Amino acid sequence: MVRQPSVLLGVVASTLSIVSRGAMANSDDANARCQALAEVDFSNVAHAATQINTAKLVTNAEELFDGIEGAAPPELLGKVYKVLGSLQPLCRVSGYVTPNVGFNMLLPLSHWNGKFLHVGCGGWCGSTIYSTISCALHSDYACIGTDMGHTGAGGLWFRNNLQAQIDFSYRATHVTTLAGKAIVEQYYAMPPNKSYFFGCSTGGYQGMVEAQRFPWDFDGIIAGAPDMDESDLAVRGIWLKRNLIGKNGQLVLNSAAIQLVHQAVLAKCDMDDGVKDGIVSDPIHCKFDAADLLCTPAKKGGCLSPLQVQAVKNIYAGPMTSKSELISTRGVFPGSELNWAENFSRVWGEEFFKDTGLLTTAGKEWMYTDFDFDRDYARSGVGVIFADTNPDLRKFKAAGGKLLSYQGGNDALEIPGAIFDYYETVEKTMGGRAATQDFFRLFMVPGMNHCTSGDGVFAFDYLSYLEAWVEHRRAPDVMIGAHVSGLQKDADILLKYPLDPSTPIGFTRPIYPYPLYGKYKGSGDPNNAANFRAVE
Repeated sequence: MVRQPSVLLGVVASTLSIVSRGAMANSDDANARCQALAEVDFSNVAHAATQINTAKLVTNAEELFDGIEGAAPPELLGKVYKVLGSLQPLCRVSGYVTPNVGFNMLLPLSHWNGKFLHVGCGGWCGSTIYSTISCALHSDYACIGTDMGHTGAGGLWFRNNLQAQIDFSYRATHVTTLAGKAIVEQYYAMPPNKSYFFGCSTGGYQGMVEAQRFPWDFDGIIAGAPDMDESDLAVRGIWLKRNLIGKNGQLVLNSAAIQLVHQAVLAKCDMDDGVKDGIVSDPIHCKFDAADLLCTPAKKGGCLSPLQVQAVKNIYAGPMTSKSELISTRGVFPGSELNWAENFSRVWGEEFFKDTGLLTTAGKEWMYTDFDFDRDYARSGVGVIFADTNPDLRKFKAAGGKLLSYQGGNDALEIPGAIFDYYETVEKTMGGRAATQDFFRLFMVPGMNHCTSGDGVFAFDYLSYLEAWVEHRRAPDVMIGAHVSGLQKDADILLKYPLDPSTPIGFTRPIYPYPLYGKYKGSGDPNNAANFRAVE
């Protein structure tokens, strides 16, 4: 982790000012300096032998994605171009760390803020398209993203490929960070004065791995909706799928049943924050019981069958054996019901176990229906390299690192109980709440889906809150988020901070470090975050 004395920071700031006014302001010279990076030998970067493939000057958003594998939908890119608007000239560097960890990096020519930013990827990764979009949204940073050691969608690259598994599980993020910092120092003739990581979903997993395994890489880490133990996450995903779909392949819970459950949850817990707004603000403590919806001889409509009631209970509870012994963390939270069908249909766990070969039987195409919850869960430990659940963060704290994590309450893909179980274990390991929140804070975002969008607020300038914590010791006691009207899909890459004044904001809300949540004060506009207070 880079630690600079105040005198050196002054030199850095002065040098950056000279750089802005001097050679890098000249486009011809800047282009030459950018292209020259491709001729530099980075093969001696310690633990991260690096090869630059291309280094080119880009002056508009359309040029950002030239030659990057894994194209994003044209419609989405069109929206991204509009959000980015006029782009400051950047040096786009593409390359790889041996043997096969690809990366894409953007270096601002004349308005570098002196900081290094590594942005995470999502799903199986396999491309730098989305990380390049994230970097472009933070164009004042020297910013990098990686494909995590492979190209292409799906999990086939896992099969019989231990190197790829190691790269994805923990190595790729670290070595890409080492390469990125070396490129920054070469290009600007100085190291970054602060280094940050920002990711959600798989990106959140990357951030957790960094804090646990490589605590000196970053001054601050944002780990949103992190995959907590990839192999155990696969077990949780299969459990949800098996409860949603019966043995005959038909839905146990159809859309009408799910809507019934959702409305019953809101009737029970919507007012936990003092406002009837269709959002459960404290889903962890929502005491909804699906048995209240059980059909009876006197009630045969607007109710659930015994099989449906049990399925709902199982989905909330998390994986268990046939003897009702819990074998994993908590499941999804009340309020997330309308996301169940879409997210559970992906069966990510099936891909994980099939393509890693952890449970595959020779000569048989393994399916999620083959998982035995009385036996197979005990074998998932062979996927230990995919774990990010070590609660011993003493080295990260001692290095001065700050960890900010957030989780959407309506997330039905990440199965949010896991991150809260992890945080509570960290508190026990690190000496209590005060000792933990000194460097690690977890935020519940009521009504938010996976990483973004949803019924609640989802637009947060997380990075500014983290920087204030790291650079000015202003811990995030509260973060203010906005619900952007009419924006539900890809919201995380269609918002640039600070938000444009023309952004249609429906309402704002505060979120607080877990276990606190926001409650309406009882007067004033309930759409204004200022009229809420923290309660436990």
